[in-house]
Amino acid sequence: MQKQILLGRILLAAALAFPLAASAQDYPSKPVKIIVPNPAGGGPDVLARIVAEKLAEKWNQPVIVDNRAGAAGSIGAEAVFKSPPDGYTLIFTPQPVFVINKALYGKLNYDPDAFAPISVVVSVPMVLVVNPKVSAQNVQQLIAYAKENPDRLNYASAGSGSTPHLAAEYFKSRAGIKIVHVPYKGNAPGVSDLLGGRVDMMMIDYVVLPYIRSGKLRALGVLSEKRNPALPDTPAVSETLPRFAVAAWWSMAAPPKTPAAITEKISADIAALLKLPDVGKRLAELGNLEAVASTPAEMAEYMKAERERWGNLIRAIGAKVD
Repeated sequence: MQKQILLGRILLAAALAFPLAASAQDYPSKPVKIIVPNPAGGGPDVLARIVAEKLAEKWNQPVIVDNRAGAAGSIGAEAVFKSPPDGYTLIFTPQPVFVINKALYGKLNYDPDAFAPISVVVSVPMVLVVNPKVSAQNVQQLIAYAKENPDRLNYASAGSGSTPHLAAEYFKSRAGIKIVHVPYKGNAPGVSDLLGGRVDMMMIDYVVLPYIRSGKLRALGVLSEKRNPALPDTPAVSETLPRFAVAAWWSMAAPPKTPAAITEKISADIAALLKLPDVGKRLAELGNLEAVASTPAEMAEYMKAERERWGNLIRAIGAKVD
């Protein structure tokens, strides 16, 4: 009798597992949508379209990028969060959606912890840049000017709660200065106003490298712990403020309860496309992005560590949304 019960359980488990395995094997059998909770034209949007193009070629199915910006990424995140867990609606986003918003906002319409991780796709180096009208030639001079002229300088960000926002607030806290936050709906409009001199400074990813090299922007410091080969003559901010470092990354995830077989398949396909020479060239053009291509399990562990790190930072500096 016990053997029969055990056999029945085994057969039931196999029956339940078979549809998932079959669906993963057949996936995708229709168009896939990637929601980007950022405006068109910014780094995350551009990379998402590169990934979408390569996945469409591999899968022989359309892969559509859908920009849904606003509310620090919450609008796009909520749309994915409430989508069916079948792998046909995904999110490609910078880390605030998963690791910052929960600590920064009192209430969200989605649970950052519940998404099914797919892959940390790239690591994004960042740099502190100013419009050339700002007299400071280095970080020390910038801090000295800001201390002598509280709230005279302002800085652009991709919106309250974005990585550029928190990086600048961290900088303010460490340097003991007062500068005014000017939030935008994404990096692109912020960079546009920075180039036009309507804002003074910004902490941004290396998408601004062409403007630095042409002299339209001045780089004062990289946000990594050490100098970056892409900007060999630019000091690290940590050379002035010891141990100052801010990392950014962009990742892909699926709605809660998406089968592991599907997320693992997507993750493996992303890892493969990131090794393509033309994709590597595009990563360099986008600002020396570093391919990561983590597994879903690795992304889950990384998000856990990042939530703790950013949560501690937000509490330490008393960051608030505007």
